[in-house]
Amino acid sequence: MAQNDIMIVDDNPAYLRLLEDMLLRQGHEVRSFPLGRLALAAASNHPPDLILLDINMPEMNGYEVCERLKSTAGLSDIPVIFLSALNETQDKVKAFQSGAVDYISKPFQFEEIQARVEMHLKLYELQRGLKVQNERLEAAVAARTRELAAANESLTILDRSKNEFLRVISHEF
Repeated sequence: MAQNDIMIVDDNPAYLRLLEDMLLRQGHEVRSFPLGRLALAAASNHPPDLILLDINMPEMNGYEVCERLKSTAGLSDIPVIFLSALNETQDKVKAFQSGAVDYISKPFQFEEIQARVEMHLKLYELQRGLKVQNERLEAAVAARTRELAAANESLTILDRSKNEFLRVISHEF
């Protein structure tokens, strides 16, 4: 299994330890933060592959953290999964509106977290691969377009030469 960098942001030390232990056992690299501002600073320095984020935290709630991530170049594509005890539909909708890819209610089951984390890591990996492939294709199209423009310019010059030659020949007859 490939080692992925997962960030956990939760002000509850018990949840941090529980999630950290579970994800470490699955072979992931894990970084834990009790505050959103600390997680944002760490993500800016070293972007993770996925973030597990609580909603109710001091200083800055999870919605604000997610919105800042999604509005920051280089961090906007990172999948964010909310983990929260808030179970109202409006809380879940707000989580998705702030940019989350998933929402898991507390208390959670290890198997559910594991399955969702693995699924979103795989999707993220596929999206990054697709982005790289698109960049390669765009570069190839740009190179081919330059080649075609150069060939067109050569043809235009040849066409002018041919027309000039025919004009001279016509004039001579």
